[in-house]
Amino acid sequence: MNNNLSEILGRQKKSISEVSRNTGLSRSTLTKLYYEKSKAINFDTLKKLCIELNVTPNDLLIKRQ
Repeated sequence: MNNNLSEILGRQKKSISEVSRNTGLSRSTLTKLYYEKSKAINFDTLKKLCIELNVTPNDLLIKRQ
């Protein structure tokens, strides 16, 4: 399972810093997700990202082969 954070931020022209300020999530957490270095995502983190980016979990999480 991977995530689509970098593509969503690019489409919405939002920065990691902006999302961090708006959600209270740490820049390091967001950076790990952005570069797909994270092994897991907390449900609270997922919820905050979905609200901030106006997406569903299905938009954010993707299955790559």
